[in-house]
Amino acid sequence: MTPAARVQSAIELLDKVIDATRTRGAPADRILAEWFRGNRFAGSKDRRAIRELVYRAIRACGPVPPSGRAAMLALAEQDEALEALFDGSGYGPAPVEPGERVAETGVAPQWLVERLSASEITGEEAQALQGRAPLDLRVNALKADRAALVLPVAGEVLPTAQGLRLPFGTPVEQWDAYRDGLVEVQDCGSQLACEAVGAKSGETVIDLCAGAGGKTLALAAAMGNAGTLVAADTDRGRLSRLGPRAERAGALVAETVLLDPGRELDALTSWRGKADAVLVDAPCSGTGTWRRNPEARWRLAPEDLLRFAKIQALLLEISSELVRPGGRVVYVVCSLLDAEGPDQITGFEAAHPGWRAEPPELPLGTARGTGVRLTPFHDGTDGFFIARLEKPC
Repeated sequence: MTPAARVQSAIELLDKVIDATRTRGAPADRILAEWFRGNRFAGSKDRRAIRELVYRAIRACGPVPPSGRAAMLALAEQDEALEALFDGSGYGPAPVEPGERVAETGVAPQWLVERLSASEITGEEAQALQGRAPLDLRVNALKADRAALVLPVAGEVLPTAQGLRLPFGTPVEQWDAYRDGLVEVQDCGSQLACEAVGAKSGETVIDLCAGAGGKTLALAAAMGNAGTLVAADTDRGRLSRLGPRAERAGALVAETVLLDPGRELDALTSWRGKADAVLVDAPCSGTGTWRRNPEARWRLAPEDLLRFAKIQALLLEISSELVRPGGRVVYVVCSLLDAEGPDQITGFEAAHPGWRAEPPELPLGTARGTGVRLTPFHDGTDGFFIARLEKPC
């Protein structure tokens, strides 16, 4: 493919991504994967170049662009070499017409910019959300030690117990160490959220929003497979992926529990008032993960934040019933919005006298309310809010 043809293909893919964000359709990575499967004429270099163009354009645009062409024109205004490819030659894009509409650049749609600003995410902090995330690994302590493990690519040591950072694009999933469960892909911030739980051997620990089990595996490693680890979630599909992952990692999960939304405690009756620790990795806006999922900011609406807030408050209430007196709840959201972080903890404390919230002691992050906030700009991690609550005895 010629460079111009790659640009035109990226424009057509952007049209599909934009339409999917408006209809809550497939995410961008799936749209690209399906397109590449159906267009075998695009070689590996073509696929790499097209993918790069699509994601550069997504990152450049704040509000949802009116079209893929408008999004690419916004990127072309920042790149003269790209602008020159709008010449109508071959399979390339048509020449730019005078006054043609160009997409608006920026960090996010204006209403989200205002919400971020109210949470003191502005300037360089906000602009860092448009960057590209690094590739972080957690060495699986059940099978290996970071200091002794030799990998095909030497990683930068992270301020976590077993973390390493590798160059973006490192083919980790092709390594024997990955296939054998010696390493897991996990962002440094996510690793720190697990460490905030302080899970120990012999404890009963519940991962209340386990999903596919990334944090569950980290908890199992911290516990040394000694104790009772329960993974629960309302998503059957995601929870079903935990079994194969746990087997590969050599992680012992005592039980996986599929929860019925609105009746979560019914399925967790056996652990009511017995857990030493409950991790609440609550559903949220995902504003802290935009570097990995840049089109996610186009999918959010104000009513989504209200819905998430209700779910977050409910999960905190459920966790308070599960933990024993003197036990702890660790609340985590991959969000930089105060409404999903410190405001939730403030509301919980007001409704539960005697509970004590303290910022967890972590090597990264800054205090935010009675928790800790991690940001891409300040800490080089995904964006997280992490709080630790202790139940009165």
